[in-house]
Amino acid sequence: MTDDTAGSTGSHRLARLGTLFGAVVAPSSFVTALLYYFGYWHVYWFFDYFGVNSTMLGFGTVDYLMRSLDVLFVPLVVVAAGSLIAFWSHALLSARLASEAWPLALRIFMPVVAGVGFLLDLGGIWSVLDERVFLRHHLVAAPLSLAFGVILLAYAFHLYRALPSEEAQPAQDDGESEDETVDAADNESNQPPPSPAAAPVRRPEWVAVAEYGVVFALVGLSLIWAANDYAAAVGRGRAEQQASQLASSPTAVVYSKLRLSIGALGVREVSCRDTKSAYPYRYEGLTLLMQAANQYVLLPQEWTPSTGVTIILPRNDSVRIEFVPYSARATLGRVTC
Repeated sequence: MTDDTAGSTGSHRLARLGTLFGAVVAPSSFVTALLYYFGYWHVYWFFDYFGVNSTMLGFGTVDYLMRSLDVLFVPLVVVAAGSLIAFWSHALLSARLASEAWPLALRIFMPVVAGVGFLLDLGGIWSVLDERVFLRHHLVAAPLSLAFGVILLAYAFHLYRALPSEEAQPAQDDGESEDETVDAADNESNQPPPSPAAAPVRRPEWVAVAEYGVVFALVGLSLIWAANDYAAAVGRGRAEQQASQLASSPTAVVYSKLRLSIGALGVREVSCRDTKSAYPYRYEGLTLLMQAANQYVLLPQEWTPSTGVTIILPRNDSVRIEFVPYSARATLGRVTC
């Protein structure tokens, strides 16, 4: 089987697999579910850094979908660029090598690819069964090991099937006598026709499609695993970044109709002397972390992971928030109710 024939056959099987997948799962629903999943874990680990369970904040589907872009942008770019480089490398290697050298190169290259793929698969599967494997201690190392291992093994089998069949007996030597040539021709003519069992066995179509399906399932699950780990890392990374900028962030001055009794470190409560004030209590030293649904999530500007607390206030008429830029903080002491 030539490389072009194998490529066309593979494209046909991929089309069949895509048709079957689309008949079972709507592509738009599948993509939306993935975006929701990654956005959920991004938000979960972001607020977990501040000691808040994100499920109590009332995030909606749109919130999770928007935050999933922060998770998937880098993985999608890396996967797309890596796939493009792999396709171009295969095409370039096939075109550059002479036709006589290509089968020999395949027979040398194929065992190397299969061996590396087997080792990567072994590490990935071992990581699935035992969380103490060293690969689990490195970000996305275990899932990518499994994914690349499956890809390399599948590519090795593709190379094996692309190998040309053994050539027939070599041509007779020029020094061979005419009688020997005639005898060889007579013997060849008396040979029985090749047995049908000697012909190459073609796999059923459903077996080939199922093989492609298993490969895509393993690679897809591995990439989802990797993206999930990456979502947790990105969520915590964004939280650490925002926490490091609290001191220079705009101050959120909270005005309240009722006394909130916020006793967090660095938060100052000011009571208005005017008893007729609509908001007699003012709280300084806070920073707005995020508005989630109908709630304000605030942090003290002196917040630390070991001593800080997170404050959640309802968004209603009993609370009003004013923002003061970092450069204008000196004016806070002169503000009156």
